[in-house]
Amino acid sequence: MNKIIPYENLKTSNLFFEDLFKEQFINFLNSGWYILGKEVTKFEENFANYCNAKYCIGLANGLDALEIGLQVFNFPEKSEIIVPSNTYIATILAIINSGHVPVLVEPNISTYNIDENLIEEKITSKTKAIMVVHLYGQIAQMDKIVEIAEKYNLEIIEDCAQAHGSKLNNKFAGTFGNIGAFSFYPTKNLGALGDAGAIITNSEDLYLKIKALRNYGSEKKYYNKFIGRNSRLDELQALFLNIKLPYLDQIVDHKVKLAQIYNQILHQKIIKPVILEHSYHTFHIYNIRTSKRDELKKYLLENGITTEIHYPVSPNKQEGYQKYFENINTPISEEIHQTTLSLPISYAHTEEDVAYICTVINNFFEINE
Repeated sequence: MNKIIPYENLKTSNLFFEDLFKEQFINFLNSGWYILGKEVTKFEENFANYCNAKYCIGLANGLDALEIGLQVFNFPEKSEIIVPSNTYIATILAIINSGHVPVLVEPNISTYNIDENLIEEKITSKTKAIMVVHLYGQIAQMDKIVEIAEKYNLEIIEDCAQAHGSKLNNKFAGTFGNIGAFSFYPTKNLGALGDAGAIITNSEDLYLKIKALRNYGSEKKYYNKFIGRNSRLDELQALFLNIKLPYLDQIVDHKVKLAQIYNQILHQKIIKPVILEHSYHTFHIYNIRTSKRDELKKYLLENGITTEIHYPVSPNKQEGYQKYFENINTPISEEIHQTTLSLPISYAHTEEDVAYICTVINNFFEINE
């Protein structure tokens, strides 16, 4: 009988923390304070410190973090926002929901992040910001992107949903631009037990406004300075995140070790992740590419190994988004989406699991040579 290796097992990943979760939940229950209490404040302070940022504002989820990250600047309606064509749909959705126009820029085929050399040609008089995505756990080429933003007086919003703890030149994701938007969806390297998000910033003005925007636009109870929303980090999710945050480096170190095994053992016909110089890749996702992606995925499943595809369809090809991207072609993104495959790499997986996965993959290529 084949070994069974799921792509993700959140029960197993969180088993290490289970006793602490239960113990602290009783304290939370007895506190009688369930919204914007001491756990949210504690997490905001701790996560800001972890990222070497001045401020953190806890929010309901990662999408809200991106939308509020746009709203806080009061861009004119239908402003153009530069965004990578290779990203999860939430990045695009945040721009559209905010009343702006996403302008797609193709990725670098080696890193999968936005190609910084293609940004300037997409800038017009309507461009107001660059929304950068640090995909899979590797930071984009931010030195050049910051230089471009300064040249054209553009804001930078970083989508850090997959980059908790990622660094470039020892600088953390979320601290290169004006705003770093995070998701703590349960599968993230720092994952809650439900939806949760946050924004980090070094600007006191942005911090104060975002803090109000998340709470109905109110700086003082029942007095609404802005048109805001209800997007407060849940007190219980903050508690869970406070328990897990001290272990984030341990979680990432484990995943980096698993990635190194993949890199060393996987068949030479596999296109493996490229890690840039001075980059600390945290491997939220370990993706490979092969023209035989669908056949390999099927073969792995037959051998008890579940994989995922991040992502199968380019944003401009999604059915619900056709009207926003008429006559827009993204051949590099589409090549990635047709060939990419994400392999199991979580806190719950062992080195033995990864070695077995490598053996099965290598067998597939030997059979299909």
